[in-house]
Amino acid sequence: MRPDKAKVVDEIWDDARIASFLDKPPMGAEPGQFSILLNAYRGMRVEDFARFIELYIGRGGDVNARNRQGNTLLEDIEGHGKAAAFREILAHHS
Repeated sequence: MRPDKAKVVDEIWDDARIASFLDKPPMGAEPGQFSILLNAYRGMRVEDFARFIELYIGRGGDVNARNRQGNTLLEDIEGHGKAAAFREILAHHS
């Protein structure tokens, strides 16, 4: 963690906050649906990401959306050491 960033604990993630990730604009040139998933992965704790994925799918989102290189988020985070729980969630819904 960067020294100028304080660690936040017991942060409240209500349904509205989780749903707000559905409206985030694409990051750079990444396709919209992939970008939404990537933003959620980068910004949420595992339990909140699990809730988000249910909402995302319920609203027609595709967990197999691909980035510019043709990878799904599951494929993209394969080598991330602390992403096992996120990978399980994505694999369950793929």
